[in-house]
Amino acid sequence: MSQSNATPTADLAQFTEALLHEAKKAGADGADAIAVEGTSASIDVLKGALEHAESSEGVEIGLRVLIGQKQACVSASDTRSSTIAEMAQRAVAMAKEAPIDPHIGLATPEQLAKEWDIEALDMNDPSTPPSPEMLQELAQRAEAAALNVQGVSQVQATSAGYGNRRIHLATSNGFTGGYARTGYSLSTVAISGSGADMERDYYGDGRTYFADLESPEHIGQIAGQRAVDRIGARQPKTGFFPVLFEERISGTLIGHLLGAINGSAIVRGGSFLRDKLGEQVLPKGLSLLEDPHRARVSGSRPFDGEGLRTRKRAIIDDGILTGWTLDLANGRALGMESTASASRGTSSPPSPSAGNVTLTQGKSTQAELLAEMGTGLLVTSLIGSSINANTGDYSRGASGYWVENGELKFPVNECTIAGNLTEMLLDIQPANDARTHLSRVVPSILLSGMTIAGG
Repeated sequence: MSQSNATPTADLAQFTEALLHEAKKAGADGADAIAVEGTSASIDVLKGALEHAESSEGVEIGLRVLIGQKQACVSASDTRSSTIAEMAQRAVAMAKEAPIDPHIGLATPEQLAKEWDIEALDMNDPSTPPSPEMLQELAQRAEAAALNVQGVSQVQATSAGYGNRRIHLATSNGFTGGYARTGYSLSTVAISGSGADMERDYYGDGRTYFADLESPEHIGQIAGQRAVDRIGARQPKTGFFPVLFEERISGTLIGHLLGAINGSAIVRGGSFLRDKLGEQVLPKGLSLLEDPHRARVSGSRPFDGEGLRTRKRAIIDDGILTGWTLDLANGRALGMESTASASRGTSSPPSPSAGNVTLTQGKSTQAELLAEMGTGLLVTSLIGSSINANTGDYSRGASGYWVENGELKFPVNECTIAGNLTEMLLDIQPANDARTHLSRVVPSILLSGMTIAGG
């Protein structure tokens, strides 16, 4: 057998096949079924001792049935044959009472993925998962490294975790396929100072392969140093100044853009970019690319939640918005083809969602952008949110560092930054510091001006 149809979820296929069989038997015109098996473990330590341990494992199954232009979804964590039969009967009864939706429906056989290369995506670490004892040791080492930074008064939390998730999807018109993915994480939150003068910061890492995870010592040291660097934080000036979004939070700006071009938002008319298709939404020279086939990246997948083969696409090409993010139903509502962007859970119908995205990186380092901005604010953390999805009006609490003459002068907290996302996106200037192993590859971003409300 070629790699194209190799699947690590053959055992889960029996559940999807049974669900489809019972759906047809119960009177469904069409159906799709999903089976998900998950295994996870997480360990929290505090003051060198185990604070919390959690593990879970199990299988969940989901069924969507279609009766004409009506649909219903049901799910269960019980995989007995009697339960599967009851699910199908209940789903068909629910669908008969559901409202008509002229846009729902399965993909045509021609649209369905026929082959894919699971091994090329490299989503599943074949090594033995870490034991709870190993996870605890990793967390303890990260905590110790943070406490070893001079000026750190305590560590608020340190967590280590592992997860393995296997998914199998099948449709009544011929699609069947599955994949597995693993994930490992380690993070710590350090605190400097005491009482009203306490400041905190964090650092963490998440990877598909355990061997790629950054060392606990590195994670703890960075978290600790970041917390110490925030000692003496105060409010900045109020006014209109340049703002530089640090790489670890700059992806939130692109997240707002992705939300605004989501097909469901466009169909509802609730997007500040609803009239911008084919127009410039980023500066010329910048593109936003989606690639669901990047190896060892958490957002990769060979097919979407409706069985369509995923593919690379330029969401924004040289600053121009080329299209929406669509599943089948929202695509039909807009008279467009699906972008193979359907996401699917066991208890809900498909909905569009963008996966791995990469923003064009710039040529300047973060330090060079700081020098260019002169006086302004480097934002390293965001809290709260007041964002109008219809108008793009943006306001968020922020903390970071005040910059004068291109140099960091003092840490900042308790301030608000405000602007309009349409204008902000057209103003972005990227640095060259994006971490390329992330699903969302976005470098630090400089904006020429935002309203800052401080002291």
